[in-house]
Amino acid sequence: MAGFASMLWLGLTAAVAANQRRLVFNPTVEREVEHPRSSGHRTRPVVLRAKDGTRLSGWLMMPKMPGLRPAVVYFGGRSEEVSWVVRDAGKLFPGMAVLAVNYRGYGDSHGDPAEAHMVEDACMLFDWMAAHHHVDPTRIAVVGRSLGSGVAVQVAKERPVKAVVLITPYDSILALAKRKFRVMPIEYMLRHRFESIKYAPTLKAPTFVLRAASDDVVPHSHTDQLVAKLAQLIGDETVPDSDHLNIPYLEDTQARIARFLTSQFARPVETANLPSSAPIPAPAADIVIPAATTSTAPAVAAIAVPPALPLAD
Repeated sequence: MAGFASMLWLGLTAAVAANQRRLVFNPTVEREVEHPRSSGHRTRPVVLRAKDGTRLSGWLMMPKMPGLRPAVVYFGGRSEEVSWVVRDAGKLFPGMAVLAVNYRGYGDSHGDPAEAHMVEDACMLFDWMAAHHHVDPTRIAVVGRSLGSGVAVQVAKERPVKAVVLITPYDSILALAKRKFRVMPIEYMLRHRFESIKYAPTLKAPTFVLRAASDDVVPHSHTDQLVAKLAQLIGDETVPDSDHLNIPYLEDTQARIARFLTSQFARPVETANLPSSAPIPAPAADIVIPAATTSTAPAVAAIAVPPALPLAD
């Protein structure tokens, strides 16, 4: 029996190690909104090129009023295709330019998801937005939901963001994985760790945390650990009648985010807090904005997922 148990343990450990990408990521290729359009913005589909040439597809939303506008770059959750952000941008981000691009392997974006690629691509998206001639580069916020909160935190560490919004954030994917796979040496196996708690003390931007009232994916104890380390925590609020899946769609959630970002964008820029090591570069030459309606990039086949880490949003 002891030998059988050892073999079973080794088999499970090997399976987790071999399939960890599918355990951490759940690429969704089908659009949540078939023809996304923001009532408060001019909406354009965009196709951007990552540094390695991978095509990333999403939407750019520009306010209808003239002048330099504050901006938001949005990062979605583990199972999230971001077309819904376009539909709701008028309520979520009034008067703000918005960039919502699907991760690699999600929506019409090519490639395979990985933490290193997500963070590198996210920094590229921030730089591209900062170089846009209708965007105020000193007033760009990052918003991350669930898995995307880990992306937003790392962008805020590397770039001079004006504000940070974290929706159902966690301390680290490693900590969540260790909670789920208690008997496995997960710290030696997991490559995609998203250790937000390591970077939280270095964030200089005002940070707003939103929790779900009922969250069986990211327990509040894991959010508590992160909140305790955030250097510039402005608010930590729980949205009534929300859970891990519905929280971003609720009017209450969207109103809270809009109020926070509007107030932060109204504050004068504190140049002393901007990282001197993160200049705003010119836009990359291989970025394409199509004039047509939607990207023609072929959809990526959906991935079947085994029982997953508890970040299934």
